[in-house]
Amino acid sequence: MAPVGVVDVGGGHVTAGIVTDGRLGHEHRTTLDPHAPRDDLLARLTAPASDAARASLAAGRPAPTRWVVALPGPFDYEAGSGSFVGVDKFAALAGVDLRARFEEALGTAPASVRFVNDAVAYAVGEWPSGAGAGASRMICLTLGTGVGSAFLVDGRPVSDGPGVPSDGNVHTLTVEGRPLEETVSTPALRRRFTLRTGDALTVERICALARAGDSVASEVVTATFTALGDALRPCVDAFGAEAVVVGGGVSRSWDVVGAPLAASLGQGGPGSTPGLVVVPGTLGDHAPLLGAARWAEQG
Repeated sequence: MAPVGVVDVGGGHVTAGIVTDGRLGHEHRTTLDPHAPRDDLLARLTAPASDAARASLAAGRPAPTRWVVALPGPFDYEAGSGSFVGVDKFAALAGVDLRARFEEALGTAPASVRFVNDAVAYAVGEWPSGAGAGASRMICLTLGTGVGSAFLVDGRPVSDGPGVPSDGNVHTLTVEGRPLEETVSTPALRRRFTLRTGDALTVERICALARAGDSVASEVVTATFTALGDALRPCVDAFGAEAVVVGGGVSRSWDVVGAPLAASLGQGGPGSTPGLVVVPGTLGDHAPLLGAARWAEQG
């Protein structure tokens, strides 16, 4: 297959590389301030892709003629621009034609740059050889400042059907009448811990305390991921999921978050989907890059 340039945009980083025959090369990464002015943001967004293209040329290989950019919503992936309403980042990019900006920076032809939701890219990356292990029906969650999601059938994302919430977005689900992300997200977990203790700690630190046996941290973590499982369980059952794969920063503390999530999803319990597995992603930061390229090949 022809090489595909790939870009993964996170809340604090941008990574780019070139995928050829399923292998990632010429990887470049830079930090990102999502609250920076527009010109600074645009320069940071496009720099790793330009660096990867130059590295390919320096190695005697052609630069990609097509690129896929994975980034979080709210975003109009067809139009290549977003409003970013309701999220605390990228406000300076509201209404900006990012497709045109990437094509200008990369010197590529019109319509050579496509966009995909980052959770979808992560899921498609994990499906063939990562944690998804070729599951016929797979749900992927990316947990961080928000909750991203994707539903795959035989490795292809779907946005409707039994058990699939609107456009495949689980953040539209509710917990006790409130949006899911008010209960299950990095800010929500930190807020719950602070209300109990008065201490403002990172999620990583809260999970470390839970790992060490701290009762409050354990209760907060258990309550948070039990709530996630309870909200998601109807989707898992109706969709007939064989695997629920979890990525994002929170998944790095799987030893403390995995058990309450798996239990509330009914892994191995009565009435659960036979053979359901609930597992962390295995490809890490490479999942959305490899997935973006595979998504491009899917058409």
